[in-house]
Amino acid sequence: MKLCRFRNAEGAARIGLTSDGESVMDLTAAGIDRLGPLLESRSLAADLDGLAARDLPRIPVEGLRFLTPVEQQEIWAAGVTYLRSKAARMEESEFSANAYDRVYVAQRPEIFFKALPQKVVSPRGDVGIRRDSKWNVPEPELALVFNSRGERVGFSIGNDMSSRDIEGENLLYLPQAKMYDRSCAVGPWITVGATEEAARTWTIRMAIRRDAGVVFEGETSVSQIKRSFVELGEYLFRSQVFPSGAVLLTGTGIVPPDSFTLAPGDGVRIDISGIGVLENHVVEV
Repeated sequence: MKLCRFRNAEGAARIGLTSDGESVMDLTAAGIDRLGPLLESRSLAADLDGLAARDLPRIPVEGLRFLTPVEQQEIWAAGVTYLRSKAARMEESEFSANAYDRVYVAQRPEIFFKALPQKVVSPRGDVGIRRDSKWNVPEPELALVFNSRGERVGFSIGNDMSSRDIEGENLLYLPQAKMYDRSCAVGPWITVGATEEAARTWTIRMAIRRDAGVVFEGETSVSQIKRSFVELGEYLFRSQVFPSGAVLLTGTGIVPPDSFTLAPGDGVRIDISGIGVLENHVVEV
């Protein structure tokens, strides 16, 4: 099953549930106005089965105005989890190459803060590229959704926007390369009930459109993520408390060529089988 947040015809935020991908049940009609309490439930699967059996209003998915499923969760990210990502980071900078090579094989993963919940961009919203950067790319990533107890309760899609020239200039500039206005999009769905084994069969695809054509497309498999989801979640929650849970982006295995950079007006489409499609437009910030 998949959970989402959306706006109804009156513009009010609602909580939705789908099992067929064609229509969304309006859970707010049953008194559920936030995802957080649902994700904190110790019987989430049974709760969703019960809600799915109720006679609640249904809205067609086509044309639905999705909101990000992030409410109060902090967004964090893991880096250099794919071999392709390691190679790309080493290409970015001779200065930092040794560090990226080491972190790929190290026991401790690279995990960094990405975005406050109120800064997360919704599906079809505008993601940003820095005006002081000349080399900007989207990074399509599987997102792990955790509750406050550190239990993985679902999967979503994330876009970890990055300024590669700023990161490549000096590793200490990573926050400026990764954390800026409109640098993170998540959504539209949270897929609930899938195991890690099932998720590792999924394919991640990305296409970037400019004017009337596709200027880049690529794909990878979730199976190429080096570290287990359990390991990543365990390191995220070490010496950390997340009262509202957290979302962890798991790194990217799709990297455009070094000659490519995003431009204002581009469209970014990320498709993860088993979850859905996240689309955003690019603006300069």
